[in-house]
Amino acid sequence: MTPVRRTLRALFKALVRLYFRSIEEVGNRPGPETRGRVFVSNHWSALIDPILVLTHARCDISPLAKSTLWNIPGLRWLLDLADAVPVVRRRDDPSKPAGANDEMFDRVAAHLSRGGNVLVFPEGTSHNEPQMQRLKTGAARMLARAAAAGATELAFQAVGLEFDERESFRSRAVVAYGPVRPFAGDAPDAVERATSQMRADLEEMVVEGASWQERRLVLFIAEILDNEEGDLSFAEAVRVAQGVEHARDELRKSDPELAAAVERAVAEYADDLEKAGLSDHQLAGKEGDETRSRLHPLGWLLAPLAPIGVVLYWVPYQVPRLVAGRTDEIDQRSTFKLGAGLVAYPVWAALLGTLAWVVAPSAAVLAALVAVILISPFVALFWLERTQGFAQALRLVTRRRALTTLAQKRAQAIELIRRAQAAMEARTVDAAGHTT
Repeated sequence: MTPVRRTLRALFKALVRLYFRSIEEVGNRPGPETRGRVFVSNHWSALIDPILVLTHARCDISPLAKSTLWNIPGLRWLLDLADAVPVVRRRDDPSKPAGANDEMFDRVAAHLSRGGNVLVFPEGTSHNEPQMQRLKTGAARMLARAAAAGATELAFQAVGLEFDERESFRSRAVVAYGPVRPFAGDAPDAVERATSQMRADLEEMVVEGASWQERRLVLFIAEILDNEEGDLSFAEAVRVAQGVEHARDELRKSDPELAAAVERAVAEYADDLEKAGLSDHQLAGKEGDETRSRLHPLGWLLAPLAPIGVVLYWVPYQVPRLVAGRTDEIDQRSTFKLGAGLVAYPVWAALLGTLAWVVAPSAAVLAALVAVILISPFVALFWLERTQGFAQALRLVTRRRALTTLAQKRAQAIELIRRAQAAMEARTVDAAGHTT
């Protein structure tokens, strides 16, 4: 990896770490020694998805990307630095000949043969569906072509990406690494088998649903269960949600009335909780991310800079939101926000720095003003998040009657969830008894 590429990787990792409140990594994380591997990932958040994978895997990876991205000013340079490989899609070029991507396949095969790694999104494009789309066979065919060229020890690995609110600034994300699968290139059905395994591995790491509402409900049930157990991490919620998803499907078959009762109770509780501006971990008496670190000494020391940061950066803070609001494609909004912020904040900071240089009576004052300009937006972000936590805590104190009703609905939802768990456990025991 070149120094320029290493620097850009560190920069974008810092940016996504700022954009997301937390990014958790779980599973078999690839190390710097990784060679000849195709990484496949689900695709729910446009350019955010490849940025997350490329900046958090510890090995060098070349991404495949749609060829139209090279037409975006400024992006072509970044794509070339990332050693990205353009893919011509028929939807982008209806006149595309049958062999238009042959050169791309040869290039990827040669890259894999030399020990390089590639990132592929086999769904083909970022989308707004609450479940994965049909996987194309391109990733497996790249491995097959590399194997035919004499490459050995080829493998593929699924990377599941999950978001609690993929279009929102300061939401949470999980990067989950699946098992490493050797590619059996000598098998006659190697491409089909590898593609099926890729899908199976991804399905084990993401939460799906017939609708986004259904998917959110599954994650919310997992959050309730985690709060009961005391584990507040989003990664654990995703893991539990995968079990909830499977149990829900089975319960709908074996006891549809109980399944419907659970879904109604949880949905009603979730709606009332949202209207009250509260979260389940608060009703469960747990601490969230925003309150656990609220007493950080440095945060208190720099607190006077928070209102200054809010005032100084109010204008650029609105820019990403306005830019993202121009698209109806939810999967692209975080990409628009990150891109707009990457332009708006440095430009605004430069303007403020120029103004400070004009008005500062001395070098010492100029240095102090520049320090305030650079530090205050981060302090403002820190305190805005803590203020939200304080506001929620205040609601717990001032809305006792509503809190009592919510607690009753939570208890009712938990009782039904426990009944469903018991029913599934009994069914499992019964099935085991029949097989012995």
